[in-house]
Amino acid sequence: MTRKMIQDFIKGEMIDQVDEWEKNGMVSREIWERAGELGLLCIDMPEEYGGGGMDFSFSALFIEELAKKGITGPGFSLHSDVIAPYLLKYGTEAQKQKYLPQMASGKMITSLGMTEPDCGSDLQAIKTKAEDKGDHYLVNGQKTFITNGYMSDMSLVAVKTNNGTEKEGVSLLLIESESEGFEKGVPFKKIGMKSQDTCELFFDDVIVPKENLLGEESSGFKIMMTELARERLIVALNAIGGAEGALQQTIEYTSTRTAFKQPIAGFQNTQFKLAECATQLQIHQAFLDRCTQLLSKHKLTAESASMAKYSATDMHNKVVDECLQLFGGYGYMWDYPIARMYADNRVARIYAGTNEIMKILIARGLFKELFQEMKKAAKKNNVRS
Repeated sequence: MTRKMIQDFIKGEMIDQVDEWEKNGMVSREIWERAGELGLLCIDMPEEYGGGGMDFSFSALFIEELAKKGITGPGFSLHSDVIAPYLLKYGTEAQKQKYLPQMASGKMITSLGMTEPDCGSDLQAIKTKAEDKGDHYLVNGQKTFITNGYMSDMSLVAVKTNNGTEKEGVSLLLIESESEGFEKGVPFKKIGMKSQDTCELFFDDVIVPKENLLGEESSGFKIMMTELARERLIVALNAIGGAEGALQQTIEYTSTRTAFKQPIAGFQNTQFKLAECATQLQIHQAFLDRCTQLLSKHKLTAESASMAKYSATDMHNKVVDECLQLFGGYGYMWDYPIARMYADNRVARIYAGTNEIMKILIARGLFKELFQEMKKAAKKNNVRS
C-alpha cells in the first residue's frame, strides 16, 4: 500500500514538475508540504514527534522509488533520514518538540552544514568557529555544497568550539536561517541534479543560543562518525533505485526500438549487456536489503555501510552507462530520463565521503587490531621523544 501511494505521488504530482524545478534550480515548498501531508517525511520517527512510527525499511522504499524515476530535486532523505535521527538521538526534549513535528509536516526544511571550501571528507579540519559568549555562541565561517541549503529553514552546522584550548573540538549547532548574519549563496549550476538547491552558507557573527547545541560540546565529530553509516546507506539505496529505473527504461526502449528490421532487444549483445546489469543489480539489492535490516535493528557497522556506498554507486554508474549506450544517440538527449540519470548519478561517488575514503574505512575495519597497535607505538615514540 505504501509503495502504491508513493508511486502515485511521484507520477501524479512530481514527474511533470521536473522541468520547472530544473529551470528554477530548486523544487517548490508545496511538494515538501504535500510529502508531509502524506506521511512521507520522517517516516521512522516516533508518532509523538509527528513521525510515521514505522521502521527504516519504509524510508528505504521511498528513497528507491524516487530514484527509479530519477527524482533528485527534493532532498527528502537528508532531511528525514539524516537530520531527524540526529535530533532524535542527541537532541534535548525541547529541541525535539520544537523541530521534529515541523520537519515531519514539511513546513520546516533542513540542511546539514559540514563541508567547507578547504575541507571535504576530513571533517576534523573544519574552520567555522563558534566563540563562547556565555549564554550564546558567536559563529563565523562558511560551508559549501549544502543540499537543501537555499531552501532550508534550519541547518545542523559543524563548528569548532573551545578554540585554542585543550578542549578544542567539533560541536554541532542548530542554526535557524532567519538568524542575523546567516546568509545563503546562489544555488550552484551543476552537471546533474539540476533541481536540487545546493549552495554555500555564510556565517558572519551569527548569535546562536546555547540551547541550540546538539549533544555535548566537542562531541560533534564522534556523533557524526556514529551516524554517517546511515547517510552512506541512503546513498547506496538511491543507487539501487536508480540502477533499477535505468534498467526498466532500457528494457522497454530496446523492446520497441528497431534496427535492421528487428527490435534492439533481439540482438545478443543487448541481451548480454542487460543480463550483466540485472545480475549486478540483484546481487547489490540482496546486500542492501540486509544492510537495511541491520540499520533498522541499530546493528549496521561503519564498514558495511562503506562497502554498500562504494560498491552500489560504482555499480549504478556502470549500469547507467551501459543503458545509455543502448539508447544510442537518443540517450544523450536531455529529454530522455536516461540522460538525466547519467548526469545525476556521478556525484554519488563523491558526496557522503568519497569512494576512496570508503575503501580506507573498510581497510581499517579489516586491520583494526594492526592499526591500534600502530597508534600505540606512535604514541609511545612521541612520549619518548
